[in-house]
This record gives sequence, structure tokens and C-alpha cells, in this order.
Amino acid sequence: MAQLSQGHDPIRQANYLRQALAQEKRPLGLFLCGGCSLAIRVHVNGAEVPLIPDIAGLTKVLDDRLIKSEQQKSYEIVLGHFKADKREEPNVEDLLSHIRSLRQVAGNDIVRGIAAKDLEALDRAICGFIVEAVDKTLPDSSTPYHKVAAWIGAIPRSYPVEIFTTNYDLLVEQALEENRVPYFDGFVGSRRTFFDSYAVEEDALPPRWARLWKLHGSVNWRQDGTGVVSRGEKVVGDERRVIHPSHLKYDESRRMPYVAMIDRLRLFLKQPSSVLIGCGYSFRDHHLNANLTEGLQGNSTAMTFALVHGRLEKYGNAVKIASTRANFSLLADDGAVIGTKTARWCEREGGEESAAVEWVPKEAAAAGGPKEGRFRLGDFARFGLFLEELIGAERSKEEPKNA
Repeated sequence: MAQLSQGHDPIRQANYLRQALAQEKRPLGLFLCGGCSLAIRVHVNGAEVPLIPDIAGLTKVLDDRLIKSEQQKSYEIVLGHFKADKREEPNVEDLLSHIRSLRQVAGNDIVRGIAAKDLEALDRAICGFIVEAVDKTLPDSSTPYHKVAAWIGAIPRSYPVEIFTTNYDLLVEQALEENRVPYFDGFVGSRRTFFDSYAVEEDALPPRWARLWKLHGSVNWRQDGTGVVSRGEKVVGDERRVIHPSHLKYDESRRMPYVAMIDRLRLFLKQPSSVLIGCGYSFRDHHLNANLTEGLQGNSTAMTFALVHGRLEKYGNAVKIASTRANFSLLADDGAVIGTKTARWCEREGGEESAAVEWVPKEAAAAGGPKEGRFRLGDFARFGLFLEELIGAERSKEEPKNA
């Protein structure tokens, strides 16, 4: 079937991705972020809504709650800081970083019109509201997260699959456990878990164990009064939730798990021929962007596929990275940056369709005319179906042939 115009071929890219995912003898990582949780839909009062909101939605929930809480005055003072600094519309992570940086400076005093004890109370309140909003359970066993877990457990590997996520929720953990896929997240123990940085660094567990690295903390991380971080469902006594790093040296003991998680990302990208596949990431976290870019610069054999939802023009930060790094492919619905070249997907008179690729009529085109390619794996639901197809293909290879 003749290609009618120049551009990137979505079928070819889907095949490259399929081959990378089928490799059992090279380091393989998944980078699953906020857009993945948005793909899980539930019905509430007759309307279909995301199980967990994205950062913008979470910030709106937080704003509604704080305005009606005991921390209203403190919250309004902090919002005034952003307005005075000409930093409009801060999100929840901006708020936490700002509050914690002020807390470091304040000591036992007042800074920018807000007392240390009020900053502490505001931090705790925000983390509590975040937990209420994101501590949800997957509605059934057919979600994309379950498909990811099933794929991880389906193929024997020389290297473990490493999952990196910026999400605070426990959806990955739920899916892995329901599919009986063992995993290690840096914590050990049963009665009162503790974070074992040596085990994280040495990485001596069997390769069938997945690795789960929560780059922005988790709703079930907690810190006691001495600074020790553990994993557990309930916060008791003077313990506090450990959600989102500020990237500031305000408390090394509290930052320690985050540092170890970021180090795992750096170490992963240093491995020869490593492949990192991202889904649901907006590329608005400059700290993470810098680590990804530096890792790819330092290892030309590493490769990253960034699967993004919607039009390419929405991802300016990612386009900048992909335009300078040949080992970073950015794949959006309407186009891609591959080998540093930005182009739309090619046109065809028609073509094979799958979970990854669709062909849609051009706008204002005559009936029967060329169709434009669309790459759909930036939708986490489609990515789950893609992995399910891959499991089926692998299983068919293993089936005995009839004589």
C-alpha cells in the first residue's frame, strides 16, 4: 500500500515498541505517571469520572477543602506569596515545596507573615487531603494496571522490570498483588517496615521480582518523630505522611527515600541498552526532566519512548528534549519526534489498525481519500490493550505445533 506523503510511520514505531517490550535480555523500565490514573474511569452519580484526579484536579479539590478548613488563613497567606512572586496558579506540589522551604527557614519563628507551627499544620492538612483524594481501589481486575502486571509476570527475564512512578496512589501495588507478581519497593519487614537503602543499591533479588520506585512518595509512606520513614497504611501518634519531595536540603532523613528513588532512575539509564517506556507523564517536572536528559546523554545505548496523550504541541518541554536526543522518541497522537526529527504521522489510503494505530480521514478530504495516522498509546487504556496483545503473541509462540 503506497505511502502518500512523507512523515513518521506509526506502524513501524509500534513494531519497534513491540520488539522492545518483548526483549527478555535487556533492562526494561516503565515510567507511569498521573495520566495513567486518569485512564481508570468510574461512574459517580450517573457521570463517568476519573478514579483519581490529575494534578490540576487534585489542586482544585485541595483548594476547595483548604478554604473551608482551619488552615484557611495560612493557606491564603501562602497563595499571596505566589501572587506577589508572580507565580500564578500553583499546583499542589508547588504549594508543598514552597511551604516546606519556608518551614526550613522559619525555625521556631515567623517567615513572610506565617508562623512555623502554622506551616507545619498546613503541610499536614494538605497531605491528609491528598490521601483522601487518591487512596482509591481499582474497580475490577480488567484495568490497564492489571494488564501491565499480567505482562510483567508473563515473560521470564534476565533483568527485572523496573516501574518508576510519580503517583502517590497504590494502584500499581494492587494490580501486582492481585496478579501475584512479586515486587520490591525499597521497604522490608512486616510488623513495622523500614526503608533499606542497601537493598535498593545492591539489587540482589531475583529478576522475576519487579521493582517499584515511587519518585514522589506514597500515601502509605510515613515518618515518625525521629525522622525514620516506614511503609504502613495508618499514621499514628506524631507520624506524618511522606508525599512529594521539595528537592531542598531541609531534612536529609526525610529526603532519603526520594534520593534513593531518583538514584534508581539514574542507575537504570546507565545500564547498556536499557529501554524506558513512559506513559502519562506531562514533562512539567523540571527536576525529573533533567535526570532523564542527563541519563540519556551519558549513555547513547539507552533508549526512551515517551507515549503522550493528545497533540504533540501540548508537550513543549518533551519536544525540546527529543529534538536534541536521538535516543529519545516522543510519540503523540498526531505526530512524533524521532531521531530528533519532528513530523506528523504519514498518510495512507488505509492501513492496519491495532491498539496502537488508527487511520482517520483527513479534515475536509474527499470520501475515499488518504487517511492520517494516529498513534494512540499515550492513552494508558490503549497501552494496556497493547500489552495484552503482546502477551497473546508470546503465548502463541510457545504453543506446540500440530504435527
